[in-house]
Amino acid sequence: MAAPDTHRAIEAVWRIESARIIAGLARLVRDVGLAEELAQDALVAALEQWPATGVPDNPGAWLTVTARRRAVDRIRREAGLAAKLRLVAHELETDPPQGPQPEQVVLADEIEDDLLRLVFTACHPVLSTEARVALTLRLLGGLSTEEIARAFLTAEPTVAQRIVRAKRTLAGAEVPFEVPQGEELAPRLASVLEVVYLVFNEGYAATAGDDWMRPALCEEAMRLGRVLTGLMPREPEVHGLIALLEIQASRTPARTGPDGAPVLLLDQDRGRWDRLLIHRGLAALDRAEALAAAQGAPPGPYALQAAIAACHARAGTAEQTDWVRIAALYTALAARSPSPVVELNRAVALGMAFGPETGLALVDSLAGEPALRGYHLLPGVRGDLLARLGRHTEAAAEFTRAAGLTRNARERAVLLARAEESTRTAG
Repeated sequence: MAAPDTHRAIEAVWRIESARIIAGLARLVRDVGLAEELAQDALVAALEQWPATGVPDNPGAWLTVTARRRAVDRIRREAGLAAKLRLVAHELETDPPQGPQPEQVVLADEIEDDLLRLVFTACHPVLSTEARVALTLRLLGGLSTEEIARAFLTAEPTVAQRIVRAKRTLAGAEVPFEVPQGEELAPRLASVLEVVYLVFNEGYAATAGDDWMRPALCEEAMRLGRVLTGLMPREPEVHGLIALLEIQASRTPARTGPDGAPVLLLDQDRGRWDRLLIHRGLAALDRAEALAAAQGAPPGPYALQAAIAACHARAGTAEQTDWVRIAALYTALAARSPSPVVELNRAVALGMAFGPETGLALVDSLAGEPALRGYHLLPGVRGDLLARLGRHTEAAAEFTRAAGLTRNARERAVLLARAEESTRTAG
């Protein structure tokens, strides 16, 4: 195999296997930063050796054992860790030096347990939201610092610093490499799901830049969500989250026009929605609701949002959308997970279900919310409701204000176009 082909193969293997390799190492050395360093050492060894020797039959196993051997070497140099050395060395006694068979590396169940531990460690609440996102994409997504920076339109040194600080914080706080149990599980799982959801949202509706969407981030979030459903099959909200992501992602082909301009939900060609993703999302929603019912619990926030998305997915046309049900689901979501943003979305649903006056009354009651100060969707929603009421001059002002608040160029263009349209109509 030519060197460029070998390098591409190594990159593909690394993207697939790196999270499991790092997870297994982290269990042994109890330090996520050191575990990633050892895994990177194994990657360098592959880049040095495979172009000459060829890609092994089981490249993931080769990388795992190579990284573990480096862990043994590191532990040898660490005073006071002789017992850990004997434990790790014992695991490697039967590994043939020319390359292991998969069953000689680690049991599949053990790999999955380690991976789940890594998920909870990378998403630990001791880290800032930005740090959790960056570390998760680095350790679990296998993305480089450059790729993460490019995806979030952030300077590469800034992302690198976040990752370094995150590793130091985890080590300094002595965060245990374990899956939380009992009462700790729910809040820690919420932190994990939040990270995946934030990654998806940044891909689905980019907060800044020239692109309306960044599909690669959506794909990464869905991949992480699917991994979680395999690791935690009995958790309703894990299925609720992947249901939400799959259904939302189904609209991607219809969310932009031929020129790349955004196409809003009610104007989309639903024939272009991805029916396979919708089918998968609805099946995941059924699992989430069934699991919650079996556990005697109400649907969680992600399952409720997935149920809202399902209302749109099941409607053949925008006119067939069951807005009354959507409004009821938002009311349930507001009770389960209250926030001004949820209330703003509920105002949209109420305006569609019961008339724009009803929605506008709720929007106006949110005007003083500190969390919505500077949030472009507040004047954007108000402008839409005012336009539907025939108050076009006021609507134009709201659309213009919303355009000034958004940092996304595509969204700004849509809002300014709506402002211009309202001005013409008012004139």
